[in-house]
Amino acid sequence: MKVWKFLKDEIAKGRQVYIVYPLIQESEKMDYKDLMDGYESISRDFPLPQYSISIVHGKMKPADKDEEMRRFAEGKTNIMVATTVIEVGVNVPNASVMVIESAERFGLSQLHQLRGRVGRGAEQSYCILMTSHKLSNDSKTRLETMCATNDGFEIAEVDLKLRGPGDIMGTQQSGVLNLHIADLVKDRDILQLARHIAIKILKEDPNMTKPEHQKMKQIFLELSKKKNIWNYIS
Repeated sequence: MKVWKFLKDEIAKGRQVYIVYPLIQESEKMDYKDLMDGYESISRDFPLPQYSISIVHGKMKPADKDEEMRRFAEGKTNIMVATTVIEVGVNVPNASVMVIESAERFGLSQLHQLRGRVGRGAEQSYCILMTSHKLSNDSKTRLETMCATNDGFEIAEVDLKLRGPGDIMGTQQSGVLNLHIADLVKDRDILQLARHIAIKILKEDPNMTKPEHQKMKQIFLELSKKKNIWNYIS
């Protein structure tokens, strides 16, 4: 496997490697490798004593998880097999490669966060996205975006287009937010201008007592009587 050969070459240079899986245990509904199967496979291809492997996932006891992370951070292991628990808060400058298995299963923001675990040292770093052959259009867009840019703002904008912003006041984290007029992506510039003007008005006239602000105040008071005021934003 070319990827494994590349990892061995990087480890031979003294570098360390992350290999991330989306699942912990096998799911009957999904035909993706889970973390434990992956760990066993990697252990065969990267045997002791030449290689040493850490494993971290969310179902581990905190003390065990911290110990495995400590061993990797101190360079006592050269491969970290993990789920997205390493998405934030892990800083190992010597880690130069991030391999993400079943990358199509991750959202854009997750992929971007995971990629940020490498590239923290002076050496050239790499993020390798492993996928199945059958990808949805959205999955292709996510992966193409990851390959095209490192810009977090650009990635967030594509993610917003793909997932939708969800419900500001409720619990829905994705999907279309049905504003009466505005589109959060297409109308970004005018929405930013409107926000700037609104902040300026509230600073200059917080109680909206000036004659030119009475119409806005009246509309706001009417809308504030309704349960889901955010649905009426335009």
